[in-house]
Amino acid sequence: MELSNIEPQIIWKNFSRLNAVPRPSKKEEKVIAFIKGFGEDLGLETTVDAVGNVIIKKPATAGMENRKSIVLQSHLDMVCQKNNDVNFDFETEGIKMEVDGDWVKAKGTTLGADNGLGVATIMSILESSDIPHPALEALFTIDEETGMTGAIGLKPGQLTGEILLNLDTEEDDEIDIGCAGGVDVTITQNYAAEAPKGQIVRIEVKGLQGGHSGMDIHKGFGNSNIITGRLLYKALEKQNIQLISIDGGGLRNAIPREAAAVVSVRNAQEFIEEVTGLKKEILEEFASVEPGIQINIESSTSSDQAISEEDSKKIILTLKSLHNGVYRMSPDVADLVEASNNVARVELKGGELKILNLTRSSVESSKDSVAEQLKSVAELAGMNVEFSGSYPGWKPKPGSEIVQLMEKIYTEKFSEKPHVVACHAGLECGIIGANYPEMEMVSFGPTIRGAHSPDEKANIPSAQKFWSFLKDILANIPQK
Repeated sequence: MELSNIEPQIIWKNFSRLNAVPRPSKKEEKVIAFIKGFGEDLGLETTVDAVGNVIIKKPATAGMENRKSIVLQSHLDMVCQKNNDVNFDFETEGIKMEVDGDWVKAKGTTLGADNGLGVATIMSILESSDIPHPALEALFTIDEETGMTGAIGLKPGQLTGEILLNLDTEEDDEIDIGCAGGVDVTITQNYAAEAPKGQIVRIEVKGLQGGHSGMDIHKGFGNSNIITGRLLYKALEKQNIQLISIDGGGLRNAIPREAAAVVSVRNAQEFIEEVTGLKKEILEEFASVEPGIQINIESSTSSDQAISEEDSKKIILTLKSLHNGVYRMSPDVADLVEASNNVARVELKGGELKILNLTRSSVESSKDSVAEQLKSVAELAGMNVEFSGSYPGWKPKPGSEIVQLMEKIYTEKFSEKPHVVACHAGLECGIIGANYPEMEMVSFGPTIRGAHSPDEKANIPSAQKFWSFLKDILANIPQK
C-alpha cells in the first residue's frame, strides 16, 4: 500500500512531503526553508525568528473569532539513527518509508514520526478549508532532540495564543500534562598513547533494541556501553588491559544499541575464556527483553596506539561505576520515573576519551543529584566533567480548563477515559512555559513505537484516531 492511500490522506501526504526533506538536529536549514515556503504559499503570515523557529499564523474560521486562541506546536528536527548495515546519509537523503500492515516504518533508519507526524498534522490544519478552528499560531521549533535550543531561544511576546497544544507524545490514549527536565553531562580526558604490549582482542555488542532514553528507560533494555564495561571489568580480575579504542552508542537521547572495544592483553585466549563466562550470563539475563542481543569476543589485529594499563583501568572502573537507568521513581505519581541517566555515547580514539550522558528528572534537586554523582565518579578517576544544555521540567496542572475539556471529549468520543499522565521525556512545554507562564499547555499525539531507533514505527489507525480527536478539540475550544 502506498502512503498516499492511507487515511487521513492529508496527514500522510504532508508527512511524505516532510520526510523528503533532510532534517537532522542542528542541521535544519532545509526543513526551515521548506516550512517557511509552505506557509508563504498558503498566503499566511509566516516568520522565522532569530534561532530558526518558524511561526505561521492563521485567522479563526467564521464564527470562531471569540474563542481562545491556540498555539499548535511540534519540532522540525528528528533523531538520525540507522542500522550499521544500512548505507544512508541523513543530511542529503529523504527517509525511505514502507507500509507494513497497520504500521508505517522506514527502511533501516529512524522514521521521523517523532515529531514529523505532529508537524504534518499542523500543516494539514493550516492548509485545510473545511475544519473549524479558533485563531491559530503554528509554532515549528528546531533542535528539540539535541538541546531544545529552539524552545530556549523563543522570546517572550512572539506568541499571543492562550492555549498550547504540543503534538509530541507517543500513546494515543494519553493526555500529557507534565514532563522531565534534563541536563547533558559530558566526561572527557586525554591520555598519552603508547604501543600495545600484548595480543589484540575485539569485543562487540550489538542487536539491542535501543529506544528513547526517557520513555523507555524503565523497560530494562540493554545498554551496549554498560554491557561492554561489564565485560572489560570482568577481565580485570585476571590480567591487565590496555584500551586501544571504544566506539559505543550515538545520540544522548537514544539508548545505545551497539558498541565495540579493541584491547591489548597479555594472553588473548585466557581473556576470551574469562569473559565468555560472563557473556553467557548476560545473554541469559537479557534473553526475554533483548532477544536479538549478540556478543562477539575474538582475537583481532590493530595498528593503532593504546593507552597505559593504569589509565585503561581508570576508564573501565568509571564505566562500571556510572549510574545508568532509573535513579528514582516518583513518590507522588504512580509508575512515573522521576530521575534517570543514560550513558549514551562512549568514544575512545587516539587517547581521547569522551562519555556523553543525558540526565533527566521531573524534580530539579534529583536531577542535580544524579548529575553530581556522575561528576563525582568521573573526577575521582581524574576526568573532566561539563554540565550543559540544562532545561526545566513541566509542572502538571491537572485542573486546567483545556485538560478537562479534552478528557470530556475523549471519553464521549471513544467510550473510555484517557490516561492523564506526566512523562519522563523532555517536552518543550516546560521551557516555553517559562516565558509564557499564563499559557495552558497539553501534549498528546498518535501511537509511535521504537522512537529514536531504526525500529521506529507509526500506527495507522492511531493516526486516524488522533486526527479526529484534534479536530473535535479545535471545534470546541471555549470562549475567551
